[in-house]
Amino acid sequence: MALKGGVTMATIEQIKALIKMHFENNDDKFRTIALQIAAHEAKIGHPSSARDIKNLVQSPKYEVSRKILKFTGNNEAVERKCSIETFDQLVVADILEENIGRLINEYRKKELLRKNGLKNRSKILCIGDPGTGKTMTATVISNELSLPLYVIQIEKLITKYMGETSVKLKQVFDNIYEIPGVYLFDEFDAIGSDRSLDNDVGEMRRILNSFLQYIENDDSNSIIIAATNNPKILDRALFRRFDDVWKYKIPDQEQITRLIKMKLSDFDLKDILNKKTFEVADGLNHADIVKACEETIKYSILEQTQINQDIFLHYIEDRKALYKYKEA
Repeated sequence: MALKGGVTMATIEQIKALIKMHFENNDDKFRTIALQIAAHEAKIGHPSSARDIKNLVQSPKYEVSRKILKFTGNNEAVERKCSIETFDQLVVADILEENIGRLINEYRKKELLRKNGLKNRSKILCIGDPGTGKTMTATVISNELSLPLYVIQIEKLITKYMGETSVKLKQVFDNIYEIPGVYLFDEFDAIGSDRSLDNDVGEMRRILNSFLQYIENDDSNSIIIAATNNPKILDRALFRRFDDVWKYKIPDQEQITRLIKMKLSDFDLKDILNKKTFEVADGLNHADIVKACEETIKYSILEQTQINQDIFLHYIEDRKALYKYKEA
């Protein structure tokens, strides 16, 4: 089909096919049709257009995109996560902020380190209570380094079929090498538990042995983060396979203050940030305090009223009540 000035374009059927393949996420057929258009352009005497199309389709960036789609599509244990949290939104202890900042800096300068025979930190074990920032740390690192975040869901990685879990684990590590990203093994103790405590001497031990081998041999441009709430049951051999072990704790008074100021920045807090609030909030994790802040904001919006300490402490107490049900 010719346009003004002698410029040609793909037939309308090819354009329709491209659009259809795009919305069906059929990457291989999309690529095939695009290359057919390139061949058509070359045939009618437009080598420059043909070359541009081929370069776009065969670019390294496109190939990485194809691998990502194939990877996440074929392994149900891997979930691609997208979020917008940044470093300044992460409220953790000062030592953790330093460690995270160091990892980010080393990754950005990893080529300089490699030229000097050194490797950037890339394998981290995060331990601590639920809701204290372990998962958010992975998100922040992903966003700060503009890397995709993949969460390895252990409950879907482990199957009842002999050998299938090992195959899935190998696929994960193959992609860790092929596709740079941040890979989070959540609830890691499910595969990392002490081999001496495992009554089943078969499959789970083989899986842990495989993980130990894979992570020790890893020389990728990815970052591997394993997170657990139960560090005491981890196999001792795991600890030396990681570059760092980061410990997460429930927030202290300074962190509680930062969380409240960050989440309730649009409100007058002089009636909230005081000793009573800190006493009531003591023992709650970061996620609980953030949730209480969000519930307070919703109440303010729906009731069209300013917040005060009584309202805020009501939702703090709600969060504490959840733990009473758990203990009952």
